[in-house]
Amino acid sequence: MASEFTHLDPLGRARMVDVTAKESTHRRAVARCRVMMQPDTSSAIASGAISKGDVLAVARIAGIQAAKQTSNLLPLCHPLLVGSVFVNFRIEDDHVDIEAQVDTVDRTGVEMEALTACGIAALTIYDMCKSIDRSMTIGDLALWEKAGGRSGTFRREAADGDDFGL
Repeated sequence: MASEFTHLDPLGRARMVDVTAKESTHRRAVARCRVMMQPDTSSAIASGAISKGDVLAVARIAGIQAAKQTSNLLPLCHPLLVGSVFVNFRIEDDHVDIEAQVDTVDRTGVEMEALTACGIAALTIYDMCKSIDRSMTIGDLALWEKAGGRSGTFRREAADGDDFGL
């Protein structure tokens, strides 16, 4: 039974999947999440009134750094040559939407890098705003798109009102 799992060897021990025989191809992944907050908090972010500084600029850098460090955070994740990382935001009345896109030319996908970038950007927003709003929540972290590799393209279908508008 253990051999059915790609991250376990026949004896059930953890292992990194061997990708050395795979072709390097262009791969892209897009992840999104949402930070829910009080309207005063989103207004303060939009107007630059958070005492710690430019929240979205810092969150963008944090997301980019996180994508590059994903294999150091997730034990069985391959280190990749990350070609590009884009982290974008949309401020609404009671939340901030985050989208991270990661591209590479490598032997394995960048889904974990996109998800990590998105999550760390969200945590950075929380960290920078917690002094005025400890009720913030982070949610809806999901892979929205992936392209490249053997499994091809995946696109999440948006439910009504769930398009993030990014």
